[in-house]
Amino acid sequence: MAEFKVSHVSRQIEAGMARQVECEIFAVALAQMAETVIGITAGTKVKLIGFLAKKSRMSSQLVLHVNTIDLI
Repeated sequence: MAEFKVSHVSRQIEAGMARQVECEIFAVALAQMAETVIGITAGTKVKLIGFLAKKSRMSSQLVLHVNTIDLI
């Protein structure tokens, strides 16, 4: 298992207006995905595909569970 933090920065259109979006989210990768994550240098741009779930049953914090990693 690999736990890590992902930073996102982009410009998005909302209600016809450009908006700068910046956020950080915690992520987790298991099995082969964990091995892939461990080999990626911090600051590398990636495309992640997965799903959001609560960190635990009693937590409201969201964690991205990574199923696919593509280097950009």
